[in-house]
Amino acid sequence: MKALLSRFAQMVFVLWIVATILFLIFRLMPGDPTAAYIDTTFTEEQQRQLRAAFGLDQSLFKQYILFITNAAHGEFGESFHHRKPVIDLLLEVLPNTIVLTLTSIIIAYIFGVLVGAWLAWNRGSRAEAFVVPTVLALRAAPEFWLGMVLLATLGFGLGWFPSGGANEAGAAYTSEWSRLFSLDFLHHLTLPALTLALYLQGLPLLLMRSNMLDVMHEDFVMMARMKGLPEWVIVLKHAARNALLPVVTAFAIGIGQSIGANVVVESVFSWPGLGKLLVASVAASDYPVAQGAFLLIAIVLVGMNFVADLLYALLDPRISHGARR
Repeated sequence: MKALLSRFAQMVFVLWIVATILFLIFRLMPGDPTAAYIDTTFTEEQQRQLRAAFGLDQSLFKQYILFITNAAHGEFGESFHHRKPVIDLLLEVLPNTIVLTLTSIIIAYIFGVLVGAWLAWNRGSRAEAFVVPTVLALRAAPEFWLGMVLLATLGFGLGWFPSGGANEAGAAYTSEWSRLFSLDFLHHLTLPALTLALYLQGLPLLLMRSNMLDVMHEDFVMMARMKGLPEWVIVLKHAARNALLPVVTAFAIGIGQSIGANVVVESVFSWPGLGKLLVASVAASDYPVAQGAFLLIAIVLVGMNFVADLLYALLDPRISHGARR
């Protein structure tokens, strides 16, 4: 329990540091965030009232205290550009980002674990000589390049998938769930999810292959072979099961990292998610939205690291015993 509270306190401290940096970065950027909304016909009094409405007439310290206090209560203020509460804007696009992230990372890790285990069991085969360099090339390739190649071939070239967006223009649904499970949404989801899955599958595949190569020399695997168990039983039930621990923790951390890394893919495919909203808000100097989006990404990333620590301690008792000492 003490170790758990310590990790939680560290998580809160990291988020406070991130929130402070975010506040200072956007306040120290050059330019007036209200410049885009002040018409040339505005009087000095009207300009002053507009800045006061957004709280920009207060001292930097007062703005900081207000920002930290509101952020702790889940309030990020009102968007300069959309004139709507930031939390509403974030909640509008968050489902799209969550579905895109979970779909791509689940596909990547299922593929990576199965193929990594198979490659380790068939080490030295022709398939390994082809697959490993291909995986490394996909991992090294920039996400935007992968996305543009898929967009050019499967989207514009063959016309199999739409080039952008999450739904057809004008489509109406009775609820958010009906929209997320509609064929139209899944059709639009395919290309961005495939891009992210191709990029993400390298880590679990190589991690699983490396762990399997170590586990295959353990005594319990040799004992299973001496019992005459089928090869697939030895691979799945004995070797792969013990090689999964680092992959499980990498999966938890990968979710947090992918939420932040979706910025590029969402921009390439015009996917209406958190990343696309973040890019647009930074370009428009919309401080509240940019701060809220960055902070939400940081919360997910730090939170998933916390979950990974818990999983590691749960799956490997040696970690917990070491903490007690």
